[in-house]
Amino acid sequence: MENMNDNLRENESNTLRDYINLIRNNLLPVILITAAGLIVAVVYAVTAINIYKSTTSLKISKPQGNVLESSVMPDLQSFTDDRFISTEIEVMKSYNIHSHVAKALIDTFKAVNKPGSFYLILKHDRFAQGGKEKLLTVNEIASLLEKNVSIEQKRGIDIVDISVESPSPYEAALIANLYAHEYQNFNLQMNRTQLTTVREFLAEQAKDKQDDLLTAEDELSQFQAKNGIIDLDAQSQSLIKQLASFEAQRDDVQIDLAASNRVLSQLKEELTQQNPKVAGYLESLASQSYFKALQERLAELEVNKSVALANKNPQINVTAEVKDYDNKIRALKDTLAGKISVIKAGIFSSNPDEIKDLTQKILETNVKAKSLSIQYTELNKLVGKYETQFNKLPASAIDYARLERKREADEKLYSLIEQKYQEAQINEQSQPGNVLIVDPGRIPLSPSKPNRILIVLIGLVLGGGLSFGYIFIKNYFDNTVKTPDDIQNRNINVLAWVPQIEGIGTNGNRAYEFIVAKKPDAIPSEAFRALRTRVQFSKIGSDALKTILITSSTPQEGKTTIAVNLAGAFAQSNKKTLLIDTDLRKPRIHSVFGVTRFPGLIDYLFEQAPLEDVIRYSGVKNLSYITAGTIPPNPSEMLESKPMREFIAEMRRIYDVVVMDSAPIIAVTDSEILASYVDASILVVSAENTEIDLMEKSVEMIKRGSSSFIGTVLNNFTYKSGYGSYYKYYYYYSSPGGKKTKSGDKHKIETDKS
Repeated sequence: MENMNDNLRENESNTLRDYINLIRNNLLPVILITAAGLIVAVVYAVTAINIYKSTTSLKISKPQGNVLESSVMPDLQSFTDDRFISTEIEVMKSYNIHSHVAKALIDTFKAVNKPGSFYLILKHDRFAQGGKEKLLTVNEIASLLEKNVSIEQKRGIDIVDISVESPSPYEAALIANLYAHEYQNFNLQMNRTQLTTVREFLAEQAKDKQDDLLTAEDELSQFQAKNGIIDLDAQSQSLIKQLASFEAQRDDVQIDLAASNRVLSQLKEELTQQNPKVAGYLESLASQSYFKALQERLAELEVNKSVALANKNPQINVTAEVKDYDNKIRALKDTLAGKISVIKAGIFSSNPDEIKDLTQKILETNVKAKSLSIQYTELNKLVGKYETQFNKLPASAIDYARLERKREADEKLYSLIEQKYQEAQINEQSQPGNVLIVDPGRIPLSPSKPNRILIVLIGLVLGGGLSFGYIFIKNYFDNTVKTPDDIQNRNINVLAWVPQIEGIGTNGNRAYEFIVAKKPDAIPSEAFRALRTRVQFSKIGSDALKTILITSSTPQEGKTTIAVNLAGAFAQSNKKTLLIDTDLRKPRIHSVFGVTRFPGLIDYLFEQAPLEDVIRYSGVKNLSYITAGTIPPNPSEMLESKPMREFIAEMRRIYDVVVMDSAPIIAVTDSEILASYVDASILVVSAENTEIDLMEKSVEMIKRGSSSFIGTVLNNFTYKSGYGSYYKYYYYYSSPGGKKTKSGDKHKIETDKS
């Protein structure tokens, strides 16, 4: 939790310059990832297939009835709302429409015989036999249309756009237009459903009645051929005509009733699926006694009117009587219509348009069916009354009269049905659809996508975004020390920071590792002199700080380079300085000075070589050094031995400053042992290499057995990775001639990573 809080404090202190420096330090990954994103985008933009788009616009309005029922100048006001349009759009998206379009596409494909003009409806398989593309099935094309056909309503108006995208411009326009035509035909069929039902029923009845008429005529002809012509008196002929007329009317009403019941059944089934409660309510309304009484009275008046019209007596004027019946019938119809209007208002107030339309049709059809049923009953009674008179005819003429009556009735009934069939056919054909194709889809001349410039720009932006995300995520999870702040925020002292020394560590080149001697005016050399000054003032007293231990957390952090150059800096300040290689695991002091490792420290401690043979002159005034010598099998025991302590005490007496290069403290205990002998211990931390947790653990281990720890040195520190302004302190230095060294004259080197 403490580390997390520290990270949060560091993130909060970061400035814009810090982030810019982070990007600069990771410029290569940024360039590579951005370039990769750009290359992918360019390749995709170049290889992407052109997509063409064609759009058909439809105007959809609510049904207004057939032309025989509509006014000549239709009302221009729109009755279409968003709900109705949304319902029609869902109908367009149905599998039924998709399958019809798929079948039409297959028929067109076979008719035009131009496979190159199609793409979507073909199966593209390069491994197919002969390399030919296979035509998809109806189900496959229907499923494909769901993905490639877009249907949208233009906001605020009743215009719907059907858009199709395809690699083939011809195919895109073809599908858009076929889709519009198939939906238009479907919509027209739906609007004509009820009229079609009536027309088909009347066609069946007309055929049946025609057959009945032919049969009746044939039976009458056979009777006359057998029995001769029978002469009926005028009264008998009049009775036959009246009875046949009433029978024809009765049968006509019966046919109308059957047609109404068939339509009513369809409407009720549709309403039950949408709202069963309304369907049940309408059924109960139609059975109310009030409606029944009105309809019975209305049917009685209609029958009485028919009787009056059937009276052919020239001495009786029936005009006034018929007119009176018409007035009464009109009054009853107005009363019935008013009652129905009240019911409509109650039902329509809380139902959507689709329910309202169905409810109105069901209510009107139901009332009509009830009226026809009552009228049929009354006409049947009337026929029975006339049939009683008919049965009183003379026995010799009754058979002939019955055949004549049947022929007459069938003839009149057939005429009525044929007339109604013709009217139904006209009504069906005159019923318009509520879909108008405003703008057919045209073959596009140019592709609608891909937008290759946009793809390239997106690839560039996405690549840049991924690269920045990569370096920030990498930085977030990077737990290494980067700046002096990372150390100071853990309450650990920073003595100095040493910039990278360019050149060493590359291809084995160590020419500039001893930088204070090789190039004393370089920026790293000044950093070591600053380190020398801060070490000198870290403890009070002329004899308080003479022995200095240099260690690190892990290998490859540059402790040997720091030890060598710190010793050189002390020597340059006219202090008699001794550098000792106490890293008995992987010693390196001898390689820095280019000499053999023998004899050295261990050889002296084992009395295998005298002190004067072990101490070597470095070539730098006031600086001597001792190599590690023979590596013993027990380095820790050797460093902890009495001869080692006596040796350090003796060197402290002879020299002004003794600098010891030790093994990494996390790996072995050598440095912990030596830290208890020396006046000062310094921990080398490598920027962007040493983990913070290991640094803290190392400091804890040094402090555990002694009080010699005086601070850390941040090695390999660069301005790029610094997020701050530390590097500016070394940006210019005064040269021996008093001039400042420009950035171009700096010799920047990467420090040793031993």
